[in-house]
Amino acid sequence: MISTELELFADYYQIHLFDDGCVTDLGDAWTEEAVRDRLAVATDAMAVGTSVNVNVAVALQVLKAAPEDDSAEFDHVVEGSLHVTSGRLVVMGCTDYEPEAARFGVAAGPVRVRAARSNLAEAERHGIDSDDDPATMERLRLQVWSAPHADPVVIKRWEPLEA
Repeated sequence: MISTELELFADYYQIHLFDDGCVTDLGDAWTEEAVRDRLAVATDAMAVGTSVNVNVAVALQVLKAAPEDDSAEFDHVVEGSLHVTSGRLVVMGCTDYEPEAARFGVAAGPVRVRAARSNLAEAERHGIDSDDDPATMERLRLQVWSAPHADPVVIKRWEPLEA
């Protein structure tokens, strides 16, 4: 297993994952359902929606097989598939400089990504200041493993409290 901790700027409320060299525009992937599910998926790219438009703590794990279900420990959990032809997965904030983005070796072919987000109420409460303190920062765990393509699924849905 590969495990890495990153801090990424979730500009436009999203973190991107894609096949190295892909030129997919995720704009059309943000359907009404994708916005509600906080997951936009294309063939070789996906975007995970965040609750804040500032830095988020991202933990990436490249696994040999599907992980156990630990969704009870998180606020919002979704899964989606993408094709990684290059064998290198790029993970970055929406507007980060792609040549300098983090890259991770994965088996070439279809992969499944589980995006589990936590600390969402605290991050939303602090808004633009949420990344000032690890206690208020939104956290995103990305787990990646080789798996046949499957449709996106919401494992656990979080809805923000109304103001």
